[in-house]
Amino acid sequence: MSEASAGGAPSKTETSRAYRIYVLLVLTAVYTFNFLDRQIMGIMAEPIKQDMGLSDTQLGVLTGFAFALLYTTLGIPIARLADKTNRVNIVAISLACWSGFTAVCGTAQNFTQLALARVGVGIGEAGGSPPSHSLISDFYPKEKRAGALAVYALGIPIGVTLAYFATAYGLSKFGWRTTFIALGIPGVLLALVVKFTIREPKRGASDDSARADAFAAMKAEEPDGFVERGLFALSKALPKKARARGFSELAVLWRATKHLLSINSYRAIVIGLTAGSFASYATAAFIVSFFLRSHPDLPLGTLLVWLGVINGTAYVLGVLVGGNLVDKLAAKNKAAYGWVPVAALALNVPFFLGAMWVGNPYISLLLWWPSHMLTGFYLGPCFALAQTLAPVSIRALSTAIFFFIINFIALGFGSTYVGIMSDIFANQFGLGSETGLRIALSSVIFAGLISIGGFYYLTRVIAKDWAKANGEDAQ
Repeated sequence: MSEASAGGAPSKTETSRAYRIYVLLVLTAVYTFNFLDRQIMGIMAEPIKQDMGLSDTQLGVLTGFAFALLYTTLGIPIARLADKTNRVNIVAISLACWSGFTAVCGTAQNFTQLALARVGVGIGEAGGSPPSHSLISDFYPKEKRAGALAVYALGIPIGVTLAYFATAYGLSKFGWRTTFIALGIPGVLLALVVKFTIREPKRGASDDSARADAFAAMKAEEPDGFVERGLFALSKALPKKARARGFSELAVLWRATKHLLSINSYRAIVIGLTAGSFASYATAAFIVSFFLRSHPDLPLGTLLVWLGVINGTAYVLGVLVGGNLVDKLAAKNKAAYGWVPVAALALNVPFFLGAMWVGNPYISLLLWWPSHMLTGFYLGPCFALAQTLAPVSIRALSTAIFFFIINFIALGFGSTYVGIMSDIFANQFGLGSETGLRIALSSVIFAGLISIGGFYYLTRVIAKDWAKANGEDAQ
């Protein structure tokens, strides 16, 4: 039985516009829980720090490395599974997993237990976006993919917004432990909605069926090159009956990775998104702590409401405008995939630094609004290109590979970097907790400049790569 028939999926012509929108909204809701559960650790950092007696370095580990450890490493094998099996099931199981571990965070009694629970959240979230991106790409053609994946990317600001509002209410009424538990349970219920209402579509349903896909049925029998010889040796540790298949899977995974990273535009979005995400994750993990230390007269509840409104308006607007603007401009010039992020990130520099150093907390929050809006512009275009440049049979893997690189560096080390630098400036240089954190956060601007460079490189190479991937004339 074929995958399409097994999943009961309609063909491209049978899928209604209303159903496509429904699927997109449900998957966006899943991504919303992804970031809600990911973000609440950073938002509640100060109460957790005081309750458990943690350092900024430990907070950085909890918001960064502990989460990213298995989130990054498991993303690729799960994506490989998603490229060959039912993607809807993987999304549903993953959502139930990370939501359950979010609830478990509320029961932790020490740093080690909390770190292990965060590792569990990371394990679940590893199976979220790669299959979701692949599903959306089978419902929306490449000409509308940046806009559709920009809608999906709204899960980031909506999730963060809900995290701020829910945390503000939860901390005032119940404390941080009950807040974790209360925010974890709804995700488990949404997992049931995903499982029983989304049908698995035919792969490549929105693309040209004649497009060549060298990876659709690829098998590797003999090692080719140094890396594959190493993988062949590694496969000998498997049971005898599984060795050939195990080596083939590892070798095809390696070949697919080499193929994707050989595409100049793919490398460009990896550079741009990794550097931009490094700054974003680092800042998000400590922004509440920054305001509480730099502007101690600002009540926590008021701060969380302000930050929630900013994320729910500015970031949402930036993500939507960025994705749809690129779809419109790229119809005439594919370089828009790079120029729109370049312009947005360059404009963001003065707003970000102003928010970090202005003395008035409300002016700082006002500057935070355009800064947040501008950092949302590149998400939809990057998500779309990772799908459009990849052969249909490795689209989930395509997202997983660039998420692996992005999150290993950005999520794993962004907040950890700020935590370590904050402690260094505060303790070794005697600048105090407030000034140390302010300098540490300001220093992530270097990552934004690297991101601009990556997207500028994209403007130079995208036309040729787009044409090659889609069989079109280069523009």
